[in-house]
Amino acid sequence: MRDFLDLLERKGQLKRISAPVDADLELAAISDRVLGRGGPALLFENVIGSSIPVAINLLGTVDRVAWSMGYESIKELEKLGERLSCLQQPEPPKGLKESIQFGTLLWDLIKAKPDIDLIPPCHQEIIRQEDINLNDFPLIRPWPEDASKIITFGLVITKDPETRTPNIGVYRLQQQSINTMTVHWLSVRGGARHLRKAAAMGEKLEVAIAIGVHPLLIMAAATPIPVALSEWLFAGLYAGEGVRLTKCKTVDIQIPSHSEIVLEGTITPGEEMKDGPFGDHMGFYGGVENSPLVRINCITHRKDPIYLTTFSGRPPKEEAMLAIALNRIYTPILRRQITEITDFFLPMEALSYKLAIISIKKAFPGHAKRAAIAFWSALPQFTYTKFVIVVDSTINVRDPRQVVWAISSLVDPQRDLLIMENTPFDSLDFASENIGLGGRLAIDATTKIGPEKRHEWGEPLHHSNDLIKKVDSRWDDLGLSDIENKEPDPSLFGYVMNEVIRLNHITKS
Repeated sequence: MRDFLDLLERKGQLKRISAPVDADLELAAISDRVLGRGGPALLFENVIGSSIPVAINLLGTVDRVAWSMGYESIKELEKLGERLSCLQQPEPPKGLKESIQFGTLLWDLIKAKPDIDLIPPCHQEIIRQEDINLNDFPLIRPWPEDASKIITFGLVITKDPETRTPNIGVYRLQQQSINTMTVHWLSVRGGARHLRKAAAMGEKLEVAIAIGVHPLLIMAAATPIPVALSEWLFAGLYAGEGVRLTKCKTVDIQIPSHSEIVLEGTITPGEEMKDGPFGDHMGFYGGVENSPLVRINCITHRKDPIYLTTFSGRPPKEEAMLAIALNRIYTPILRRQITEITDFFLPMEALSYKLAIISIKKAFPGHAKRAAIAFWSALPQFTYTKFVIVVDSTINVRDPRQVVWAISSLVDPQRDLLIMENTPFDSLDFASENIGLGGRLAIDATTKIGPEKRHEWGEPLHHSNDLIKKVDSRWDDLGLSDIENKEPDPSLFGYVMNEVIRLNHITKS
C-alpha cells in the first residue's frame, strides 16, 4: 500500500491532511465530498483519539484503479480478462498461435506462485491477547445511524477445513467490544461456506483480517474465480509476480507480509451477535442480522502503521470504481462462457450489479432471452442482477443514448419482457416484496427477426459508405478538424450533468 501511496503522491493524486479530524462521521463526510468531486486520495495524519493515520479514497477514480493494477487506462484491463478467461475455462490449443498463448499463460502462472517472507514487516509489532484493544485503532463510523465502528477494506482470510484452500473476501466487520467483531457475509460467499464445513466437523474456524494491503490484492479478492483456486494465485497474475506471504502468529493462515495491520482470531460455529444497521451500497440503512462473532486473539502490525478504510453508500463510491474495473475484466470471461455476447456493461448508477446491458450477435428468434438467462447463471456475482437489457452488437452498451434509443424503438412490452418470479435475491434489496426473494426482468431490445415480428419494419437510416468516406476526406477542408470523436460518458449521471452544464452556459450567454 505504501508503494501505491508513493505513486499517487508522485502523480499529484494524494492529499495529506494534518488538521485534526474525527473518525466518527466527520472523516467519512469529508471523504465523501472529495470523492464525489473526483478529488484525490486522502491521508488523514491527525485522527482524533489515535496515533495511526488513515488512508481513504485511494481507488476513488477509475484511473487510480487502473494504476493500482499496473495499467495506465481502464480499457487495458480487458487484456488481463483475456488471460483469466483461459484459466476459468481452459481449452486445448487449436493452433500454433493459441499454443504460444497457452504456454505464456503457464509461465505467468509459475511466476504468480506465492513466495514466503521470513522477515515480514507486518510482524514488527505484536499485541498479545490480554493487551488487545480495538479502540486503539482508528476504525470509522461513516453514517449517523450506523450501529458501531467498522472495518471495510480488510481482506478476510479463511481456509476450507477439508481442502485447506484459502478464501479471501472483502466483508464488513462491526466492532462489538475491545476484542470482538461480527463479520457480515452472504451465505454464498467462501467464508460462509468454510464456516458451515467447520460446524459440520465440530471445529472452530480460524480467520485473519489483513488491513492496509496493496489495492491490487483487494481487486483479486473481488474477482470471480473457480472455488478450487486461490486468490493469491490470481493476485500474482495481476501483479506479474508472486504475492509475498507469511504465516500468522496464532492461526494457521497465511497473510500478505506487507500488510499494515493483521487481526488474528477464531469463529465458534453458532456464536453470533446482532450486526447492523449500517449505511450500505443500496443508498439505505441495512437491517439488523445475527452474524458470526470473531474473537480476536492477536494483533500484529508494522511500525507506525497506516490504516486503510472506505465506506459504502449510494454511488459514486470507491466500490463503484472497483466494479467499473471488474466490468472490463469480466467481459472476456463472459464471452468465453456465453459466446454470443460481444460486450457488456454494469452502470455505476445501478450499483454496478443491479442492471446489466449486454450486446449480442443475434442469430435466431428468442436469442436475446436465452442470452439473458445464461448471463444470470454465468458467474456468482450476477445472481443478484435484477435487470438485464439485451441489445444488438451494433449498439454501444456504454452510451446511454444508444441504449435508450434501442429500448424505445425496438421493444414492445407485451412481447419483449421476460419476468422471473420469486428467485433468490439480495437481502439488502428493500424493493423486493419478500426480503431475500425477488423477481428479475430481461428486456429484449434487439432487432426482431422471423416469428418475433408480424409485420415489416421500416429500413433503418444510414449514410452510404461512399458518402462517409467523402465527408471524411473533406473534414479538414471544411474547417471542422477541431471537432473530434469523443467516447460517450458511460455514466447516465455524467450525461445529464453535461447537459445541465451546457444549458447553464447557454442561459448565462
